[in-house]
Order: sequence, then structure tokens, then C-alpha cells
Amino acid sequence: MPHAVFRLRAERLARSAKPFLARGGSTRERCERCRLPLTHCACTLRPAAAARAGVCLLMADIEPLKPTNTGWLVADVVPDTFAFGWARTEVDPALLALLAEPAWQPLVVFPGEYAPAPRVIHELPRDAAVGAARRPLFVLLDGTWSEARKMFRKSPYLDRFPVLSLRPEQVSGYALRRSRRDDHFCTSEVASLCLDLAGDAHASRALDAWLDVFTHHYVQARHQLPAAWDGEAHARLRAQLSSPA
Repeated sequence: MPHAVFRLRAERLARSAKPFLARGGSTRERCERCRLPLTHCACTLRPAAAARAGVCLLMADIEPLKPTNTGWLVADVVPDTFAFGWARTEVDPALLALLAEPAWQPLVVFPGEYAPAPRVIHELPRDAAVGAARRPLFVLLDGTWSEARKMFRKSPYLDRFPVLSLRPEQVSGYALRRSRRDDHFCTSEVASLCLDLAGDAHASRALDAWLDVFTHHYVQARHQLPAAWDGEAHARLRAQLSSPA
């Protein structure tokens, strides 16, 4: 069954007046499921992992259309991934209904320097921690850094939720789109850190390994080189797929 980002992409394409071209204007035919060129399709390796936590993606307008978007990878791996398009003047009623569901504890994941101190946390609150009745729902703002800041400022329906400010020690390893700051992570990396914090270590590792394989295939396709199916990235993902949850 198509996941949430796949469906959001289809909805966005249906509203488009002209076809979307990836950066650089590439017209190579892509796999509908993994978005890689058909010559480098990685669908046979796509993992899925059980997770107690959920992920809610608020996506900037054209983000679902970009083949480099890594929110798509989150939806590949995490069963309870939800995706909504963001607009300043409109809010999807389904998003508001999700945020109000008593089974979930929404947490807005964003740097604490941009939020009032009383809202900022660095660990899961007690009612979302492992063993609690409510499950953590990580709300990720998926777009460029400037878009994400705008989304954070202009989404008043998120103001009642805690802001989870991550303090990772590593720097981002994402190679397809770069931020000017080493402490800015791609959406998939942020989701992995959140999953690990929530105790979903297996899903976190599977997502990291999937990101590595996707990035490898994308870069190899960009340079018209074959994918190294026996390489390090694939070996890590295969090991993750064969390990117990």
C-alpha cells in the first residue's frame, strides 16, 4: 500500500500545472516507489521496522516532489508515518484530528533556541516515555531551513506542544543537500535520532542504513556509475534487515 508521503506527492502532482523537474532538469525515468532512476532502483532492499513512536511530517509545498526528500525514507521504514502539506493560511483538518488523538503525545522537533524556554525539552516527557500509555508522535518540519523556521513561527496549532530540542554529538552525513551549519540534519537523520530516543533502536538503525543506501544509489546515478551492491552501505542494510528487532 502506498505510504503517506507517496500519497501526498500524488496529490501535489495532481494540482501541478506543469511537470516537476528535479534540480538540474533531469528527465530520466524514475521508479515510482523509490524515486531513483530505474537503472538504480533500490526497492528490493527497502526495509520496514516496527516502532512504538510515530512521525508526523509537515511538508513545505514542493518538498514531496523532490527526489532528494528524505521524509519519504522515514515513511518507507516507520509504519505510523503521517504526512501533510503545510500552508500558512490553511490547516488540514486531518492533521488537527491526529494531533488531538489521545493515544499520541505530539512533540515538535526543533532547535530550542527558537522556542520559549518553558516549552523546550531534551528528553521524552513522562507520558510519552517507554511504558507510558501515550505514544510519542514526533512532528518534523520538512523543508529547507528557511521554510522550516517559517513553519515553526506560523503554525499556532503547534504552540501547545513541547519542543523537543535534540543535542546530537555527530554532524550530519547527508550528502545530497547541504546546510551551512553542521548541526542541521536532514529529515531522515532527525527521525532516526528521535526513534532512538524513544527506544525504537532497531527502527532507528534501519532508517540510517536505508538513508546510506539511498544516498549511494542517488550519487552513483548522478555520475552515471553502477551501484555497488556488494559495498559497505548495502552490507550494513542487509545486516540490519537480518538482525532481530
